[in-house]
Amino acid sequence: MISDFISWIFAMLVIGPLQTQIQEQAERARLPVEILHQSQNCLTSQGPQLIERAAGDYGWAAVTAINIAIGRTAPVELLDSQDPQCAALVRALNRAGEDA
Repeated sequence: MISDFISWIFAMLVIGPLQTQIQEQAERARLPVEILHQSQNCLTSQGPQLIERAAGDYGWAAVTAINIAIGRTAPVELLDSQDPQCAALVRALNRAGEDA
């Protein structure tokens, strides 16, 4: 029961804002539309994995939520660059971050 609650809180505090932040970063970097669409596929792939990890590791969930909220962790750092759904998005956002 507590892991369901942690999962819900994590989804609300991290996954939702993560999607928004990725979208904003991608738009600011003027990434191609394909990559913007791919961000949805990436979060569909990675979101459940992140929620599962949060449900199993409350400490990681708390630290991650705080670090995302204060800007210490970039949203792109939560995404698996080895996931085919996320690889191009992660590369593009990392390049955009280096150029900024």
